Amino acid sequence: MAEPVEFYEPRTIAEAVAVLASVPDACCLAGGQTLVAGMNMGPLFRPPALVSLQRIDELKGITQRPDGTVVVGAMVTHRTVAQSELFGGGLEVVREAAGCIAHPAIRTMGTIGGSICHADPAADYPAVLIATDATVVVTGPSGIREIPAAEFFVDFMTTSIEPDELVTAITFPPAPADAVSVYEKFTRASGDFATVSVALALSLRHGRCESVRIALGSCGPTPVRAAAAEQRLVQTSLDESDVQDAGRILCDAAAPMDDVRGTADYKLMLIPRLLGRTIQRAQERAVAWRVE
Repeated sequence: MAEPVEFYEPRTIAEAVAVLASVPDACCLAGGQTLVAGMNMGPLFRPPALVSLQRIDELKGITQRPDGTVVVGAMVTHRTVAQSELFGGGLEVVREAAGCIAHPAIRTMGTIGGSICHADPAADYPAVLIATDATVVVTGPSGIREIPAAEFFVDFMTTSIEPDELVTAITFPPAPADAVSVYEKFTRASGDFATVSVALALSLRHGRCESVRIALGSCGPTPVRAAAAEQRLVQTSLDESDVQDAGRILCDAAAPMDDVRGTADYKLMLIPRLLGRTIQRAQERAVAWRVE
């Protein structure tokens, strides 16, 4: 018979931190889409205590600061992110990724904070956070820390938060006025995790690339960003040869693994093709929005 699991329902962030600090191996419960499923599979992962975050209103809601920074509470659902009008232009990629996570039932329950803490490299948010230069806000006994997304994902399903800390928000800096962004993923079936994904944030002026950030998902233990590939595209018209060169550089930077969604070689074949599709969509979006 399985050991009983203690259950805590704090009402504030401070109360949640106090429980995490005092109860060894306690685990935060957000939307429960991954955690509860894992617990139901057997004793392999069954924490002695769960700290439900459902009643903490501080963790809910999406707001915009005067400087344009968008702040998303950790308990905001994928569905809410996908429907938010605050994600447009250079941040459209966030809304786009949220809208293609799994299926409607999961998007209604699952949360952005829970997803990034799970840190599955095949999930949709990690690459998006890198491409948008997002920051993860965590709170613990020592106070608040702001962790750049590039430093938050440290290994396969591993983050830089401490056991007595919890993610409270994700902040997205304002994108340039001439920016567009796109999220593209290749999957075996609708709603599946990505075989390969590309998150791109791009600034165009008169048909030329002013700046670009590219992040790959499911191509290594953490999201992959290759500055050399981005630099290859800057101050170019993004023609076929430019994109092909950048695709080759991305392949060199990637470290995909064989898994149920595809072999490493298959993923390497997909990277340049998916990059090309993503850039084409960004160019079309720029024209449609008259960003150029």
